[in-house]
Amino acid sequence: MTPPNPPHTAGNDRLQSLLEKLDASITQLSESPDFAKPAKVPQVLDLARRAMMQEGGCAAIEERAEWLESAQIFAGSDWALPQILVPSLSHSSLQSADATLVVIEALSQLRMLAVAKGLYRHTLISDESAHHFLTQVMALNLSLLFTAPSEAERETQGRLAQLPRLLVQHIASRIGYEHVIDKLIQEIWRILQQRPIQVEPVKQMITQIALCQADPDIDLATSGQGADRLVSSLYGPTQACREDPGVDVYRERLAGMDAGALQYEATGFARAMHDTGLVSPYHPVLLRHLLDYGDQLLAEALGLSATGRDCLFCYHELVHTIIRTSVHPQTAQAAYGLALTLERGILYQPPIAPSLWRQLGLPLSEWSEARLFAAFGDSVSHRARLMEGVLCVLGLPLGIGQGNNPTCQSARALSMWSFNDPDYLLQMVTWAARDDELIMHFEGQPISSQESLGGVAKTLPLDLDPVSLLVVPHLDRIYAEMGRRCIGREGDPHRWINPEFHGWWAGRGFRINVDVATGQLSDLDTFLRHFYASYHPVYNGNQPLIHPQPAGIAITDSAARFIGWHAITILRSALDPSGVMRVYFFNPNNDSGQDWGDGVKVSTAGNGERFGEASLPFAQFASRLYIFHHDPLEHGELAEVTERELEEVINLLHNSWGASRIPPTDLQAENPTGG
Repeated sequence: MTPPNPPHTAGNDRLQSLLEKLDASITQLSESPDFAKPAKVPQVLDLARRAMMQEGGCAAIEERAEWLESAQIFAGSDWALPQILVPSLSHSSLQSADATLVVIEALSQLRMLAVAKGLYRHTLISDESAHHFLTQVMALNLSLLFTAPSEAERETQGRLAQLPRLLVQHIASRIGYEHVIDKLIQEIWRILQQRPIQVEPVKQMITQIALCQADPDIDLATSGQGADRLVSSLYGPTQACREDPGVDVYRERLAGMDAGALQYEATGFARAMHDTGLVSPYHPVLLRHLLDYGDQLLAEALGLSATGRDCLFCYHELVHTIIRTSVHPQTAQAAYGLALTLERGILYQPPIAPSLWRQLGLPLSEWSEARLFAAFGDSVSHRARLMEGVLCVLGLPLGIGQGNNPTCQSARALSMWSFNDPDYLLQMVTWAARDDELIMHFEGQPISSQESLGGVAKTLPLDLDPVSLLVVPHLDRIYAEMGRRCIGREGDPHRWINPEFHGWWAGRGFRINVDVATGQLSDLDTFLRHFYASYHPVYNGNQPLIHPQPAGIAITDSAARFIGWHAITILRSALDPSGVMRVYFFNPNNDSGQDWGDGVKVSTAGNGERFGEASLPFAQFASRLYIFHHDPLEHGELAEVTERELEEVINLLHNSWGASRIPPTDLQAENPTGG
């Protein structure tokens, strides 16, 4: 290919000079033999970066997108296959401190834009697919349109932090804000259906929508349907705060309301909260006001059913104290956590109420207060912030996420304790927040989090809910120490770690389909028969799963390539509304909707999932499973599992993460000619 003809001339002389140098470098890259191309790429990327930082630079690069790709700028990388790229990964790439990664991502998106606008007829992706990809990317990076670089971005990226913003502004101007907003609304609802505890990113996206609606320079055309419901859930759930007057004005308005008006307010707030999983800062103002008006109105404002109302009436003083001390506009999500905790009925377990009273008065260590301050500031007391986290973890056991950290084991443990053993969870929070130490036992021997060496996470994460923020660093070190105590044992250490780390309900029976020493697949037939016999209702006597069980899966990308091992919790197996047998599981990420390739797409809503659950058809789930626990005394029907069912799973496995793990003997059996 040759440079765009005529050359792009818009912009200043500086840009024109850079483009001339860039064109010469692209020509050199294009004409170089394959073995010499890697040496030419850095200069092209550097010049492209400098050009994109100029006014009109992104448009100039868009015109050169086809030429850049034909010169093999993406060769040997994931970006060479645009059909497998994942929009959700764009955000971390664009905010990376690695300039090469930022520039490659920017070039790829401008390539997609050229395809979407018909400038480039690509052989691997259609213009419709490219357009859809870009709307998703824009939805996930919309904040770059409206906000200056944060202190963290300036620290890690320097001037480079401006490049993603220039890129996103150019894409938005080319594809139209109306497409971005519609996709953003869909993305928000998809995430909210999973009911995560950490909702600040969602609140920020809703704020961006509100800013777009209020900006006269942005033409949304007919887009934005459904945006009002999201915006109003935060900034005006009821008539008395519809215009977002501020909490002080709203408090004055409440003082002048009669019982009927308060009833109307209570119903409106409850409906908005349970509809979205988000709590308006005005909601705590109402709850605190209603403390003087009787528990019937309070129950209405929390949206409680008969179970929740009974809990509220029985534990009236505790609930009032929680609201008075811990439910503020700055900790609004505590209201949702409190409502769902009451709905679970767990206060009727004898240890829970006294544990919550202890939590309300818990003295926090200096380390705990420093961690909470670093993550959340000091707009409310650290004790109130931690109580918000406790209520959300108790109310939303499947909403716990690990953030961007390799701590899936610890996040899974917190979820499992909240689900199975909430008083144990509250004890863990107390030890971690007050004493800066957890002590757990491994095969009868104590393990102290203070005395253990480092954990799996290389740094202490801050992108967590308040409970995880304090407890996960301790759990991570203990988990790693349990692993160290298994060194030298034959097989996978999770066989011994999981029951000791998570609790007695983790089955002592253990199955793995990978030979730890070689990494090759091992005895798939037996592994799968045991899994079906343990978890499939048709083969286990229709016995529902009593306690959620830890399991391990092989995560794959959208091209079904192996990414790594991941800890999840199997929750139940059941027929979905379409009559398909599915496995419902907890994935300790903040977003469980993932494409694992080869037609395996994880569902989070629409297939019988409860809030926080992910699901897959039974065979698809089994194809990504590599570890599970079971009760060795529960005997399912191994022999009844049909060869046809097993063959479906094995084919999916061999076509994905198991492709390079098939033992030579199995390959020979599949292809005796050796061809």
